[in-house]
Amino acid sequence: MGPLVDDVGSFPLPQNGDRETYNLAYRAAREAIANGADPSKDDYLKKNFSDIVLESYRKKLQTGLDVVNFPQHYDGVKQIGDVIHKAMEGGTFVVEEKDAFLPEVYVINEAAKNLSEEFGKKILLRVSLFGPMEMYLKEVGTTPYADVLFGFAETIRRFAKNSILNSKYVKTEVVCIDEPSFGFLNINAEKELLCEVLDKAFDLEGVTRQIHLHSSAQLPDLFAVKNLDVLTFEYAASPKNIEGISKKMLEAADKQVRVGVSRTDIDSITSELGDKGIAKPNVEQLVETEEVIKKRYVFAKEKFGEQMTFTGPDCGLGGWPSQEAAQLLLARTVRAVKSA
Repeated sequence: MGPLVDDVGSFPLPQNGDRETYNLAYRAAREAIANGADPSKDDYLKKNFSDIVLESYRKKLQTGLDVVNFPQHYDGVKQIGDVIHKAMEGGTFVVEEKDAFLPEVYVINEAAKNLSEEFGKKILLRVSLFGPMEMYLKEVGTTPYADVLFGFAETIRRFAKNSILNSKYVKTEVVCIDEPSFGFLNINAEKELLCEVLDKAFDLEGVTRQIHLHSSAQLPDLFAVKNLDVLTFEYAASPKNIEGISKKMLEAADKQVRVGVSRTDIDSITSELGDKGIAKPNVEQLVETEEVIKKRYVFAKEKFGEQMTFTGPDCGLGGWPSQEAAQLLLARTVRAVKSA
């Protein structure tokens, strides 16, 4: 069996969706769930949060992805940061268990039976959340304070643990911690400390544990993270990323890899099309052809062999102009990989 095809997470709002309204509804839905209420029972929250999450998730499921990340419409840093700020008011960076949840996962779990029956299969969910290093950089900076770092790690672990579902209808297959700054802007700490922090955050059972990086420059530093299964990096828009890691290195570290094989860097894509005189590209022009994606995938698969257990787009699609365009990119990526 070939690698599983998954996606990184973010997705455009529906065409009639309003960003400010969704954000307000998101925060209100989180408060409702924390207080034991079902947001789908409230007309405003159902229309502006629950229904949007489920409709976006359906669109992603329709593309044929093996493992489907919840549609991340809300800012990923604020998703965790809002709750950390509440904890900080009480003098801690550790979020209480009851507050460490993702509203989107709650909604998908509540609708899992209907989704499973609609698509004729058990739903395999991917959960992504920003990691302890990224959140530390945003909230504290680059000066390392070990106790604070471990506090952030425990908070991320709680969010991840509470997102692990396993029922007849839905299973959390992957938990991915996103550390986009690692390799570009790092906390000034020894790699041993950072690996211990990630080990704390990844102290989970019953799921495949991924880390998503935008650069592979310091990827080998993370081989020492015992609780980490799959290292992921962007390749489609950053071809040089693939040069710093080999199959032998992965085998020696007992790690697998996820390689991004379709471009999602929408600003660069539209700029390149503009240089060709295409000022207003249509959906077909924005998305790479299956042949291009397939060629890239085959090269990566030949390089990493059985150590490459996941693949898919480079990064999230939140900045794409429409759900139609994002959906086409996911579908073409799936077809390109499966046809190979």
